[in-house]
Amino acid sequence: MSAPEVHHLFHNPIADHSFSADRQTLAIARDTTVELYGRVGNSFKLKDELKGHDKTVTSIDIAPNSGRIVTCSQDRNALVWEPTPQGYKPTLVLLRINRAATFVRWSPNETKFAVGSGDRLIAICYFEEENDWWVSKHLKKPIRSTITTVAWHPNSVLLAAGSTDAHARVLSSFIKGVDARPEPTAWGERLPFNTICGEYLNNSAGWIHSVAFSPSGDALAFAAHDSSITVVYPSAPEQPPKAVVTINTQLLPFMSLIWNGEAEIIAAGYDCEAFRFRGGLNGWQLSGTVEAKSRPGLGDAREESALNMFKQMDLKGKVKDDTQLKTVHQNTVTMLRPYETSGDAVTKFSSTGVDGRLVIWNV
Repeated sequence: MSAPEVHHLFHNPIADHSFSADRQTLAIARDTTVELYGRVGNSFKLKDELKGHDKTVTSIDIAPNSGRIVTCSQDRNALVWEPTPQGYKPTLVLLRINRAATFVRWSPNETKFAVGSGDRLIAICYFEEENDWWVSKHLKKPIRSTITTVAWHPNSVLLAAGSTDAHARVLSSFIKGVDARPEPTAWGERLPFNTICGEYLNNSAGWIHSVAFSPSGDALAFAAHDSSITVVYPSAPEQPPKAVVTINTQLLPFMSLIWNGEAEIIAAGYDCEAFRFRGGLNGWQLSGTVEAKSRPGLGDAREESALNMFKQMDLKGKVKDDTQLKTVHQNTVTMLRPYETSGDAVTKFSSTGVDGRLVIWNV
């Protein structure tokens, strides 16, 4: 496996990142601004800053086809940035929430996006042609706490959401006049807005950090704060699922997970590195890490001179400086995103973390 591509962008946490479809533009959520980086040779150079929020930007997503960027922030707003020849033009979205917006994702068909919030609801936003603005409808009913993460089903109608009430839910976001009637799936057939197609509790009542549908949409995975990953296989509408497989690990909790085909999940979080899980309906297990540990250059430091050694012992009471981790990321990984795919399989994925690094991995 070839070495990962590491870009140390700055010394600040990265809340979220997103690549354009051609992978030449990278959008990074940093404090209250969104930084746009352009690919120059082997590195990324800052080319633009989008300033429209006055509190921390919590999440960001670029629509692959239209190139529109959606951002949301603790200032309770979401903005849609339209690419124009003069640069990006922001449009305010009428979210109607009075707590922070926490997470945003475009639907696969790009007609809607979902904004999770601390207001115990999800705003499903769509464009209203006659008034020329983005409006929202609220998914509220069973949600009892802050939404931490959302993920779309490939049909652009079903939405998975994870929350701090320890539940992962699958809800319908069908909007009349915007969505065509979806094909029946194992999750449900008739899907009016706010239909609950599934509600799954984490065994230890831990916060849900990440949710994701498999590429076919026929399985849902979620990661919780008890260091577990749960995979749900639905059977038929209104029926109990075929299987709910929970993988408990001795690792630190995972903050983000992605599917690689139908039989592998890649997850990363507080352990500062990505782990692979493999399995199916009959069971899942941890199958190893993505990165090879003993990387040259990070290995044991060069031979210290005797003088240096005693100097270190005198100054710090120890011989070696052990503040550097052996992993590529030097702090929590907060977000994983597929970077390059072939069919349903992910060939490369990107990760960002609290250490201000963006890393592109080969799977």
